[in-house]
Amino acid sequence: MPSRSLPRPLPKQAILVVNAHSRKGREAFDEARSKLAAAGVRLLDSHAVEDPSQMDSVMIAAIADAPMVIVGGGDGSLSSSVDHFLGQDTVFAILPLGTANSFARTLGVPLDLDGAIAVIANGRARRIDLGCIDGDYFVNAAALGLSPMIAETVPHKLKRYLGRVGYLGWALRCAVKFQPFRLTVTQNGKCERMWATEVRIANGTHHGGAEMIESAELDSGEIVVQAVTGESVAGLAWSWFAILFKLSGREQTVTEFRGREMRIETRPRLNISIDGEVTARTPVTVSVARGAIEVAAPLEE
Repeated sequence: MPSRSLPRPLPKQAILVVNAHSRKGREAFDEARSKLAAAGVRLLDSHAVEDPSQMDSVMIAAIADAPMVIVGGGDGSLSSSVDHFLGQDTVFAILPLGTANSFARTLGVPLDLDGAIAVIANGRARRIDLGCIDGDYFVNAAALGLSPMIAETVPHKLKRYLGRVGYLGWALRCAVKFQPFRLTVTQNGKCERMWATEVRIANGTHHGGAEMIESAELDSGEIVVQAVTGESVAGLAWSWFAILFKLSGREQTVTEFRGREMRIETRPRLNISIDGEVTARTPVTVSVARGAIEVAAPLEE
């Protein structure tokens, strides 16, 4: 039996870029700098980005200058940053400072600052896939249906100060107005049509801070499209309940598609939230970019 190769260690030099607009970013910035230094990670530079429009330019410059860039923020910040790492040797490391922190949960990175820094200081470089929607790459999951409605309308202060509790309350408010839609999924020339109340497009296992798509893997080379079928919002609620509490038969509440590329169409056209930010609209082509980037991941046991 061949011996297993040792994991590649992470660089000890990095640039820290924190979205100071994220729920915990401003408060965590100075603490993260001192704790990274104490853990043996030498910061070549650090940036607390107050203006979201400056995030891309700061990120591009950091990737050009460092073997590892540590990005602090929520899932939206991580997803919008990840495109810049494609085709680069720079390692993408994360400090989960958002509300749901779904990508950190998928990757196995602890949600507390000390735990996340321990991964950056002592973890391994892991090559993972990225999801892609019409050329827009994302780290974890996208959704259409109720999730984009929540993401588009939730008040910023509610999200910032009440976190997941605020999200849940706003979700119940949105559910009253929500309508089912017609969904068409085309794969390898074959079309499947159905009524649906939600569609999850998954590169990772977590969505909205919960493990929703158990079959998704970050290095499988496939994208997973999971549809909650039917016309009932109560059916959507039951699907969420069954999946969240790991009830037997939970897979029967969804229809799942897997592959390298699929076309998704809806009637009416619907917005798509990508890692919590509404940035696309049906119809779209979804695909996977296999082994697209290297991330800082925990050591395997």
